[in-house]
Amino acid sequence: MARASKTTALTWEAVRRAALALPDVEEGTAHGFPAFRHKGNLFLGYRQNLGSIGVYTTFEQRDAMIAEDPETYFTTDHHRPYPWVLARLSTLQPSALSDLLQMGVRSAPQRKQKRKIKRG
Repeated sequence: MARASKTTALTWEAVRRAALALPDVEEGTAHGFPAFRHKGNLFLGYRQNLGSIGVYTTFEQRDAMIAEDPETYFTTDHHRPYPWVLARLSTLQPSALSDLLQMGVRSAPQRKQKRKIKRG
């Protein structure tokens, strides 16, 4: 997900529209921040105070993305123990957004299904 030449910065509204265009995606909040879930599984959040989105991934993928493009991808001390990569909207290439969101959907942990109890 290397960056090409500088283009117009992405906005949260553009990210929001792209996320909502994915099948089975719901908009809501998580920890007080705007967030998106795919089939109930959290995969994307917006950190306005950081000017960034957080996308669920693996630790290995996150580290590779940060190594490849540290101007765009990063983590914080708070996020480091979790498999999330942060991406600055000011430098994230619009052409990378779709792949990034798909990665989040694929990587998000699946929620455990509640067992139905048969009665009677």
